[in-house]
Amino acid sequence: MAPELVPVVDDGLGNTTWLVDLGDGRALVVDASRDLRAVHAAANKRGLTIAYAADSHLHADFLTGAVQLAHDAGAQVLASAAGHREFPHRGLADGDEVDLGGLTLRALGTPGHTDEHLSYLLADGERPLGVFTGGSLIVGAAARTDLVDPDRTEDLARAQYASLRRLATLPDDVAVWPTHGAGSFCSAPPGAARSSTIGQEKATNPLLATVDEDAFVVQLLASLGSYPAYFQRLGEVNRRGPAVLDATTGRLAPLPLSEVDRLARDGALIVDVRPVLDYAAAHMPGALSIPLRDQFASWLGWLADPDRPVVLIANPDQDLADAVWQALKIGYEQLAGVLAGGMSAWVAAGRPVSSTELVGPDELTGRRVLDIRQDAEFAAGHLPGAEHIEFGSLAGVADRLGREPTVVMCGHGERAAGAASLLERAGHRDLAVLIGGPEDWARGTGLALASDS
Repeated sequence: MAPELVPVVDDGLGNTTWLVDLGDGRALVVDASRDLRAVHAAANKRGLTIAYAADSHLHADFLTGAVQLAHDAGAQVLASAAGHREFPHRGLADGDEVDLGGLTLRALGTPGHTDEHLSYLLADGERPLGVFTGGSLIVGAAARTDLVDPDRTEDLARAQYASLRRLATLPDDVAVWPTHGAGSFCSAPPGAARSSTIGQEKATNPLLATVDEDAFVVQLLASLGSYPAYFQRLGEVNRRGPAVLDATTGRLAPLPLSEVDRLARDGALIVDVRPVLDYAAAHMPGALSIPLRDQFASWLGWLADPDRPVVLIANPDQDLADAVWQALKIGYEQLAGVLAGGMSAWVAAGRPVSSTELVGPDELTGRRVLDIRQDAEFAAGHLPGAEHIEFGSLAGVADRLGREPTVVMCGHGERAAGAASLLERAGHRDLAVLIGGPEDWARGTGLALASDS
């Protein structure tokens, strides 16, 4: 009988942690992040103790939870010996097998996304059941190869080609359980499923259909977009091992106005995590808008210095433990606290307040339209005449932009509010945020979008 597999999906980062019920009260987890809340909930629901924590590679987009699982549950950490991790683990090389007590986990060297990348083939005796492919073969694509070193992107793409070819030799009915999925900056196509089979990928994955190595490299490299700045440092943090967290983690101290003032004078960043409507109506001048949602970690990691203290502005009903854990899973340890009483306390104290206009599709005349979506999003369809600067690049050019009246837009409004807050911090005024995205504009005006295809 095949074991029960539970996908624990992080929609914000576009990643899946796999929980495997080994059938004897123990479990294996593959590629768990430092935010283990959902993993623990899934294991506890099934009465499982996590005995093994396997990592497929030195993750760039989140901190590993394997160190915490070893500390809390005594889990044995399984990882590539070539990763030279500096914490206790069982180092595996290509072909090594781990007896899970009835099932077997076999390491397959699949470099490309990273040098030391392993996939893990789960087998019942001689029968292969599925393969945890991490950042190698993913549904409909393969993970990016430019995160280790930009100068090695092509070499790693060639390694990725060989790795995918190797995985494609597995039987067609073998399940494919990748880590990176839809929404990941590691290049999963939007809307892709979380799992597949070798046969399905051979039939539908365009990179497996490309039999020529040079053509594969061109195709893979053409799919690479930008990614958050924090990706550049997490691999090394994972190699050394993230710090173990204690039971009080997730709590955020309420800070009086005087303490927020002191922190701000000392260089703290004020981050407003309230929904866009609340931020737009009234916010602290100079606060950076990053609404608390699934994607909070990605944009915090893209826009904030990890060594700079952060003070949050939140609504009373928001789950601040979620903000803390999202920050911690990408290595942000500097959340200093939350303004006690929120904006109500700020306003009651007579402090200055700013607002940002929200506009509809029929209110754009006479204003520059600044689209801050990713390049691929913009190319697929945008407002005619719109200017384009990716959100992640905006802070670096905000001082040089013209100061004319501007409507900022994205796909829904959350990123646009963040971009407007960056422009406000750089001295821009007469800013507005478009409610909705390009499709909403097209429906509202009856006009066609432009595209770069």
